Amino acid sequence: MAITSSAKKALRASKKKRVFNVRHRDAVSGITKDIKKLVTAGNKSEAMKLLPKAYAELDKAAKTHFIKPNAAARKKSRLSAMIRKIK
Repeated sequence: MAITSSAKKALRASKKKRVFNVRHRDAVSGITKDIKKLVTAGNKSEAMKLLPKAYAELDKAAKTHFIKPNAAARKKSRLSAMIRKIK
C-alpha cells in the first residue's frame, strides 16, 4: 500500500488511466478480431464496412498514447492488406 501522499496520488492516477487503457485495448482487439473473422469467411463487403471503425479506434488509441502512432499505422495497413487479398 502507498504510504506517502505522492504515492497515493500516483496510485489514484494509475487506476484512472487503467480504465481508459482497458477500454482502448478491448476496442482495438475486438474490431480487429471481427475483421479477421470476416476475412477468413471471405466476406469482403462486410469487412470493408468495419474498416473505418477500426481506423477510428486505432487513431484514438494512438492519440491517447495507448499505442505509438507508427504502430497504429502499421496495424491499419495490415488490416487493409488482409481485406485486399480477399478474392
